[in-house]
Amino acid sequence: MQRTKQLVTSKTFLIHFILIVGAVAMVLPFLWMILTSLKTYQESIHVPPVFIPEEFQWGNYKEVFGLLPFFKFMYNTVIITLLRTVGQLFLCSLAAYAFARIEFPGRNVLFLLALTVLMVPGQVFLLPQYMIMVKLGWLNTLSAVVVPGLFSAFGTFLLRQFFMGLPKELEEAARLDGCNHFQIYWKIMLPLAKPGLIALGIFTTLWSWNELMWPMIVNSSPESMTLSVGLSSLQGQYLTNYPILMAGSFLAILPMLILFIFLQRQFIEGIAVTGGK
Repeated sequence: MQRTKQLVTSKTFLIHFILIVGAVAMVLPFLWMILTSLKTYQESIHVPPVFIPEEFQWGNYKEVFGLLPFFKFMYNTVIITLLRTVGQLFLCSLAAYAFARIEFPGRNVLFLLALTVLMVPGQVFLLPQYMIMVKLGWLNTLSAVVVPGLFSAFGTFLLRQFFMGLPKELEEAARLDGCNHFQIYWKIMLPLAKPGLIALGIFTTLWSWNELMWPMIVNSSPESMTLSVGLSSLQGQYLTNYPILMAGSFLAILPMLILFIFLQRQFIEGIAVTGGK
């Protein structure tokens, strides 16, 4: 009995030790970014590295607002993220419901074709999408960033799995009450797929907020730049002021950090349900 108790204690200690090491590994880069944002340039490039600055340089944050139209970039990023997230939740759920619940010729073939998009690197689509934006006259506009991100094969696949797991009796009862396909989708199936919608909303929000390559390709005007593109302009070819760059980076991730603090339960539930699916 005593030996069993010791084994359980040792196992618990090992698990907690691994979790602590993992937590430190995750937090350390974030802490380093904050401390670097408060250093002088000389301290940021000093060898050996200076972990804690001698005097906190709060003026680095003020300098970010002087070098960049930060609030304009923030506004553009928020609008793009909101439109993309709402678009994906609606369009992907519509497609997922059709693939999961509506019988029509070629349904499985079309779904497999949609899944093939996940097997192709995203860089392959950059040139065709760029040519489409040029023909539409959307370069240097928010539409060029928003529209290609309104739908995703991943979101369709994820929500299809949720819809397929829902009882068919609910759908049959709704039909007996006179509901059409859209009413069944909107009033019955969509509320029941809330965990999947939360998971997709999390992934889409993070992806849209952090995306760099596509917004950089289609937008060169400060009026339509996002935060990630604007921050990349702080990195020079021969010299980079790392404290200013880290200050801007911290300000850029601050909204996502605040969002996580207030919605961490939904974040964890969404990720956990996605892993289970």
